[in-house]
Amino acid sequence: MRPQEKSRQAGQTRSRHLRLLVLSLTTLIAISFLSRLPAWSLLELRSFDYLSTVDDPRPPPGGPVIVAIDEPSLADINAQWPWPRSLHAELISQLRAAGARVIGFDIIMAEPSNPYNDAAITKAVGPDTVLAGDETLIETPQASQLIRATPLPQLTEAGAVTGIASVELSGDGTFRRIPGYEDGFAAMLTKVAGVAPETLPAGRLIQSFGPARSYPTVSYYQALDPKNLLPPDYFKDRIVLVGLSLQNAPAIDKGGVDAFATPYTVHTGKLVSGVEIQATIYDNIRSGLSIAEARLPTVAACILISVLLAATTVWRATGWLTIVTSAAALLAFAAVSAAGMRLAHLFVSPLGPTVAYISVVFGQAAFDFAEERRNKRQITRAFAQYISPDLVRRLSQDPSQLKLGGERRTLSVLFSDVRGFTTIAETLKDDPEQLTGLINRLLTPLSDVVMDHGGTIDKYMGDCIMAFWNAPLDDPDHALHAVKASLAMQAAISSLNRELEREAAMRGGRPHVLKMGVGINTGECIVGNMGSTRRFDYSCLGDSVNLASRLEGASKNYGVALLLGEETARLVAGTYTVVELDRIIVKGRTVPSPVYTVVHKAEAEALAAHRAFIAAKYAGTLAPSDPAFDRLAADIPELAGYYVIVREALVESGEE
Repeated sequence: MRPQEKSRQAGQTRSRHLRLLVLSLTTLIAISFLSRLPAWSLLELRSFDYLSTVDDPRPPPGGPVIVAIDEPSLADINAQWPWPRSLHAELISQLRAAGARVIGFDIIMAEPSNPYNDAAITKAVGPDTVLAGDETLIETPQASQLIRATPLPQLTEAGAVTGIASVELSGDGTFRRIPGYEDGFAAMLTKVAGVAPETLPAGRLIQSFGPARSYPTVSYYQALDPKNLLPPDYFKDRIVLVGLSLQNAPAIDKGGVDAFATPYTVHTGKLVSGVEIQATIYDNIRSGLSIAEARLPTVAACILISVLLAATTVWRATGWLTIVTSAAALLAFAAVSAAGMRLAHLFVSPLGPTVAYISVVFGQAAFDFAEERRNKRQITRAFAQYISPDLVRRLSQDPSQLKLGGERRTLSVLFSDVRGFTTIAETLKDDPEQLTGLINRLLTPLSDVVMDHGGTIDKYMGDCIMAFWNAPLDDPDHALHAVKASLAMQAAISSLNRELEREAAMRGGRPHVLKMGVGINTGECIVGNMGSTRRFDYSCLGDSVNLASRLEGASKNYGVALLLGEETARLVAGTYTVVELDRIIVKGRTVPSPVYTVVHKAEAEALAAHRAFIAAKYAGTLAPSDPAFDRLAADIPELAGYYVIVREALVESGEE
């Protein structure tokens, strides 16, 4: 690679890395602001919902049993709600007799009822009984006030323990955190059961244990007669919670009495009863399963690491591999977050690292895509007039094939010129519109032929075309394509002449007959963008170019439409019949260069005779009277004009 090319690529790399640095810093700043929005926190909690339930955890052993006030119980008991408290007293007696360690009622008994019923429940409760209370925030324009509803004083005086059953809901109405009440319902259950931790994990995230009815549940009416309706020792040494828990859990869009959305609701769309939520809180406190949220320094470090990983991913380039790597990275973020919850009971939200990674990777991919589009447009603008649309498409799809800074390449260069066009132009000098139209009608089909054969049009010089093959795209058969193009150009000229003859006949004039000479040479050239800083073209130069131009000009001196250089003739000899015509000395060279043409109809015997003819010509033994002239003109009609020119040259030189 040339130093200029290395310098250009180094500059592009520095520019790309600078953009990546700016993008990374912008991403960090943007996330620092976005993370303060309420919506960001809700998205983090939603990611917690999915990750904390992805492995479908079940309640730990030894957890509560739920006595559900459900549809079968309502039907069996057949009493208007609220049921008589004497019925709850009977339930307490049955549960205690069945060996229940702690009995919790997620039913608020704050108002007096029938004296008989109140007396019955007062007699039944004791230190093993936890009764639910409630705390409500009343907000008015003047002030805010917390109102507590607690069980009847006579119940607490009888030994019952009060526990506030209120729960804290997130902004989206989902229950996710351990309530902050020291005297919360589940917290008091742990104290009465003797399993309370030293510190209440208030505010920590809850580990849910499945959808509704994941806890062992029996109907209320069954618990009233456990000996006959339940297995033996079903309640023995268990924590028993009593509350509303319908068999058909209410859907989230319909709501329900004492039922809430939990992390599992994202999967099921169903609410979970309040009593089952209290059981979940109890198990989280008892077993130490609640999940802490990572502190700001930890979150910031994870986001920074994510940005660095993203920058590493796109450091060199972006492509399909970037998508695969990104997918793996995003899955890794989620997996690490889930593992942190399971192994360390720590929730590091994957939202920040995910957004950071996606922003950097896809932001850089967008930059690269825009840069690629810009390069493709530049290539299209630069080459659309010089090469075929197919080559433009291939070049724009893989710009790495293009080296505009200049390089040495072996090219096949073609020059074509219309013979006698100066005379034609002179006759049309008073009609410039017709002259311009004729030039355009001439150059259009010739240019199409060049581009259709994979050539690059270098420039137009009046009626002359300069084109080359094997740049900007590689073309292993460049010489063959150049020769095929020259033959197709001759056919295009013949077709145009027929059109001009018809037009001349219609207007009763003489047609302009066009004849073309072509020179093709193959050799090493310098090719690239050439010109000034304000205007340049993709062009080539070198001795091989000069020889191609010389061949085009010399073609009329040999009576043929096409002259080939030695290397071009060698490369196409397997496809076309090429014959040597002469040796010429090019300006700047001392060794003569052989020139060739293509013939289509010639027998092997005639070709051998032609080679002998050329050998005699070089040896100086050829005479104008030699019968080989007439014989070869008859055997190879395409070279008849050539033989005439050679004979006339011998006559003029005075040779016999």
